Amino acid sequence: MRKPRDYDSELKALDEKARMLKERRLHQLGELVVATGADSLPVEQLAGVLLAAAETNDAAAKEGWRKRGATFFQGSRKARGSAGSDTRGASTNHGDAQSTQRQGRA
Repeated sequence: MRKPRDYDSELKALDEKARMLKERRLHQLGELVVATGADSLPVEQLAGVLLAAAETNDAAAKEGWRKRGATFFQGSRKARGSAGSDTRGASTNHGDAQSTQRQGRA
């Protein structure tokens, strides 16, 4: 005879995994804010910029932002590769991330 499934423990495990994934995503978003240098902006200004980006329907602007973001991450990977063994994400080298952002403004 088969052992009955414990749906309660499976559901609890899934809930825990979902909670951990959400926490990791929030942590990574915070690291991204720091890596881009946006942590120096007032919270209200950062929120306004993000809201404007989320609300825009301008495809050309979104594509420009996407390209700039891709360039940022490529530059971060190069800096991280020369730094050694840290493979956590794009925020490992904050100085290079900020200089990449400044170059994009020039």
